[in-house]
Amino acid sequence: MNINYVILAIVVAIVLALIIFIILRNKKDEKKFEQDVIESELGPEKDDKEST
Repeated sequence: MNINYVILAIVVAIVLALIIFIILRNKKDEKKFEQDVIESELGPEKDDKEST
């Protein structure tokens, strides 16, 4: 049984690229989620003139 190393290398490269893409996308989504949570907990800022 012969192993075609060219096809194997292409498949490994595609899998590695997919894993890297998923990791980077996850970090980006995590930062956006954290920012959304922080903004929803703080609420809108009020103007100083309203409180005086």
